[in-house]
Amino acid sequence: MSLKVDRASMAFTFKGGMLPMTVMELASADPERIREQLSGKLSQSPAFFQHTPVVLSVEKLDEPHLALERICAVCRAHKLLPVAVRGGPDPVKQSAWALGLGWFPPNDGARARTLEGVSTVQPAPDVPEPSPEPISTASGGRIYRGTVRSGQQVTAPDGDLVVIGAVNAGAEVLAAGSVHVYGALRGRALAGIHGDTMAGIFCRELRAELLSVAGNYKRLEDIDPQLLGTSVQVKLCDAQLGITSLG
Repeated sequence: MSLKVDRASMAFTFKGGMLPMTVMELASADPERIREQLSGKLSQSPAFFQHTPVVLSVEKLDEPHLALERICAVCRAHKLLPVAVRGGPDPVKQSAWALGLGWFPPNDGARARTLEGVSTVQPAPDVPEPSPEPISTASGGRIYRGTVRSGQQVTAPDGDLVVIGAVNAGAEVLAAGSVHVYGALRGRALAGIHGDTMAGIFCRELRAELLSVAGNYKRLEDIDPQLLGTSVQVKLCDAQLGITSLG
């Protein structure tokens, strides 16, 4: 006897998905060391710490009785939301479940991408060649050639950042000055991270998860849908983040 399901009355459905997720790879299990480093990063890019979900990777640690609850508390105090743990022995897995977190198996040696400045890049064949005109950057600026992939963070701490390529979902680009993206911007872009209100963000195709200039930010849901997929500039005007078309 078959049981018919009335789809109109269903409360939910399960669907597979590949959501962008930031992995916080722990090299220390000391909550105070983690707190100190998070405080420093919070001052550099405050918009990143706005309830960002993170997976805590403990694969580099060899501590079966990890102070997971304290580490999660430190993260939440800095507006990061731990949602799962990756790796670790069975006691770590049990602790994660007890705290209401998910658990993922170890990464099996897959190549990880570190959330720091990236010096090695891969070419992006689908990105048009840049203009032959020289790109002017502020002193200490940086030019990054290639795609900034999910899980990567590329920074220009002393000037402008020029990305000749795309910024994928789950990636982050930061600059003390302006951010220029000669491709699709799908991740997070933060300009004026030290408070430069004259900085801006310029991109060829806007699909960003988050935009920030001098600590003023907008998320994807706050952006005018008519601007998505177009070339735009993002600047501060009267302490408000304004997005205008370059087309």
